[in-house]
Amino acid sequence: MIAAEDKRNTAHLLTYHHIIAKRLMAVHQHNERVSSEKIISLLHAGQSVAFVSDAGTPAVSDPGALLVRAVRSAGLRVIPIPGANAAIAALSAAGLTGHHFLFYGFLPSKSAARRAALRSLSSHPYPLVFYEAPHRIIECVSDICAELGGERQVVLAREITKMFETIHACTLQDAKAWLQSDGDRQRGEFVVLVSGAPPHSGLSAESLNTLSVLLDALPLKQAVQLAAKISGEHRSELYQLALQIKKQDHDDGDPQHSADF
Repeated sequence: MIAAEDKRNTAHLLTYHHIIAKRLMAVHQHNERVSSEKIISLLHAGQSVAFVSDAGTPAVSDPGALLVRAVRSAGLRVIPIPGANAAIAALSAAGLTGHHFLFYGFLPSKSAARRAALRSLSSHPYPLVFYEAPHRIIECVSDICAELGGERQVVLAREITKMFETIHACTLQDAKAWLQSDGDRQRGEFVVLVSGAPPHSGLSAESLNTLSVLLDALPLKQAVQLAAKISGEHRSELYQLALQIKKQDHDDGDPQHSADF
């Protein structure tokens, strides 16, 4: 048995690969609980069942999590078969630095709820990864820009692994204009990747500049001690900020700063 989020879409896939499937059943977000019971019955009867979601990975912003949990709770085996994943594929081609990222998936469809969710993510230091549908991409990018700031980098990855794949990087303040300049750029499913929040500090701009200049020429501890004497700022706050600056430079591949990190 092949269980599919949409039997028509899966039938096209099977036909393309010359796979003859006489038995297809639908498992989607509206019937997943009921269908899980049927699948468990089939498995107990000794049959094998494959589950396919439409254009992504089952249970990753797609149906499947309830089915997996039910099958495992019944003491039956779930075997994952790795395939292309839009978020990971887009991240690998985005060029955003750092060893971590936050996969959020789909933001709320209403602007007020979407902006509230983005506000809660605004101080997150790691790249943010969202999914978005074509009919909401303009308003979604506008809300991201409004809440996170136009200076952040964004990578718009459209139709990953498909015929019209497009990967475009720009600042958030330029993203809307890029999308609107060509209607075709608004087609297909999107992965939206946004750089993390920059290091934040209550220090004055002059103190920040002093610390940055000293870090270019001195080891971290010496730079912090001297910056504290020059600026009068607390050494502990300068030290924490210096660590953030060093980490950012290291992640960005700056050999001058990474040598004594």
